[in-house]
Amino acid sequence: MAKGNGKTEVNLDLDRELPAAEDEETGPISITGKAADESAASETEKLRAERDALLDRLARLQAEFDNARKRAVREQQEFREFAAADVIKNFLPILDSFERALKAGGDSNSNSNDFRNGIELIYRQFQDALQKIGVQPIVSVGQAFDPRVHEAVEMVDTSEVPDHHVLDELQRGYRYKERLLRPAMVRVARNARG
Repeated sequence: MAKGNGKTEVNLDLDRELPAAEDEETGPISITGKAADESAASETEKLRAERDALLDRLARLQAEFDNARKRAVREQQEFREFAAADVIKNFLPILDSFERALKAGGDSNSNSNDFRNGIELIYRQFQDALQKIGVQPIVSVGQAFDPRVHEAVEMVDTSEVPDHHVLDELQRGYRYKERLLRPAMVRVARNARG
């Protein structure tokens, strides 16, 4: 042994040296082949189970995302319809005024006939515009009273109409795409024969 920098030098006999624990081409040398195969198989099964669980979770998350997207689209559509319903409600008093003017009629001179024809034209145009966007009037006169679409203002004793049927409509009711905008204000018949 030679002294150098304070470290001892070891002379090795290369003929008696032990082989390396790993071979670079074949990987680690197996000490017990059967135990290693079993542990590798169990590790593979664990990894497959984990992969299957992750794929299942991914599929569920994708389905939840798709459902959330569809729900958001549906809620947007409902919001648009609700907003449109509020706008349409503002037009209904105008339609009521036209109906009252048409009921009042006019006298026999030609100016009033022209006026009436003009109002009838505007009334039809306004009704057509509302119908195009989905507003439908509720038919009431002669129908059985339905508290979901009718608002009873008065009960009238009469035998002309069956009991609990609409006798007269004071203000027309309207629907917008199956949603009630305003109930019809009606007079309801009440009679003893029922």
